[in-house]
Amino acid sequence: MAAMSAAVHPAPASFLTRLNGPRHELALRAFMVIVLAHWAEHLLQAFQIYALGWPVPEARGVLGYFYPWLIKSETLHYGYAVVMLAGLWMLRPGFTGVRDRRWWTIALCIQFFHHIEHGLLLAQATLGQNLFGRPVPTSLVQLWVPRVELHLFYNTIVFVPMVIAMYYHLFPAPEEAGGHQCTCAWHPPMADAA
Repeated sequence: MAAMSAAVHPAPASFLTRLNGPRHELALRAFMVIVLAHWAEHLLQAFQIYALGWPVPEARGVLGYFYPWLIKSETLHYGYAVVMLAGLWMLRPGFTGVRDRRWWTIALCIQFFHHIEHGLLLAQATLGQNLFGRPVPTSLVQLWVPRVELHLFYNTIVFVPMVIAMYYHLFPAPEEAGGHQCTCAWHPPMADAA
């Protein structure tokens, strides 16, 4: 009786299975909105510094302009790093081709290190003990690269492999197109007609 019940009522798919199957396209779009909004904040901050000549403490992007405490919140920055890491990890199974998965994994690995750097900054802010005798929390790479430029760089080197992965995911090679469990791939009209 139990076997017959299982055959009639299959177990519901897990959250990650749905996320990387029928919901992958929607999840990727939502994730990219978050990524692009964060990316825009960093670009605006750089524009404020280098094009408008604002002093670094005054260049806070849009959100930081209206809510100055945001720019100084290590908890917020670490939280975003974790959201990025979780998004990259949770959406990775949907990248079933060799090329798209490779580039997505590269972005995931870089973001993992970026998340470690933010964890180090958060620990210093929480403990009130800065490394290297610095007056402010300092990450490892920040010893050589100023913070604004460093985080713009980090976001760039995570974003670029994400874009490459998305390209290969949206336009898979013919031999990889059949492995998709999602609706992300854009097929040319001729392929749909065949």
